[in-house]
Amino acid sequence: MRVSDGRHLMVERLGDPQGSPVFLLHGTPGSRLGPAPRGMVLYQRGMQLIAYDRPGYGGSDRLEGRSVGDVVHDVTAIADELGLERFAVVGRSGGAPHALACAALIPERVTRTAALVALAPKDADGLDWFEGMAASNVREYTKASQDPGGVAARLTPRADEIRKDPIRLLDDLRRELTEPDRMVVSDAGVRSMLLRNYQEALRTSAYGWIDDALAFCSPWGFDPADIPGEVMLWHGEQDVFSPVGHSRWLAERIPGATAVLEPAAAHFDALHALPRVLTWLLER
Repeated sequence: MRVSDGRHLMVERLGDPQGSPVFLLHGTPGSRLGPAPRGMVLYQRGMQLIAYDRPGYGGSDRLEGRSVGDVVHDVTAIADELGLERFAVVGRSGGAPHALACAALIPERVTRTAALVALAPKDADGLDWFEGMAASNVREYTKASQDPGGVAARLTPRADEIRKDPIRLLDDLRRELTEPDRMVVSDAGVRSMLLRNYQEALRTSAYGWIDDALAFCSPWGFDPADIPGEVMLWHGEQDVFSPVGHSRWLAERIPGATAVLEPAAAHFDALHALPRVLTWLLER
């Protein structure tokens, strides 16, 4: 679809077209082809999932300089196009801050929100943002903060390599995976889905990945403390990519937050938690 500023967005609707709507916001890097329940499961639950490629990923045009809060313009445009007045929102990993943005900036349209393995704002007061974080992410986010202009030079060649051979990203991640994550990623079906997801994410460019990294390290455009609605924060305590301290910080500041912290889980366990979270989103 085309939005008001002329950009094109690649959108996919899964499940029951007449079902209760939920926006599913993908991770970083990621695309609309990321983790989601099968269509038949969604039909049985009377649910439709709306997934789309964030600007610069997959088939969506880039929005240079975008902030986390800018996601609401695209979500609102898609909802209007599909005739959806109100909807729930869930985001996983890099999609989680964007889900919180919807909860904060368009609360009149969002029924409930879930953020799985979320990051907190880079300037979060009282949070050691890097505590418990894998060395590769510490390096990348430190560079994004100190040298924003160099992010493209670093991620573009890496994206080119992954585009040719998407298993490269999984191989890079494997060095830092905790045991729970190793168990999830060792599943052949999960690996196949992740490879399709990464390949589509970087199919046209690295700009989605670049702009996500910059957005996470810049002002988000909203304060999580201003979120008025109900929010579930799900996090595996063994996560080294988005450390659990981020969700603890968010839970202390979002008035309507419920934190679900799993001691034996890590980052990719969020894939298995998603069906339960979807049920919670539509309980009301």
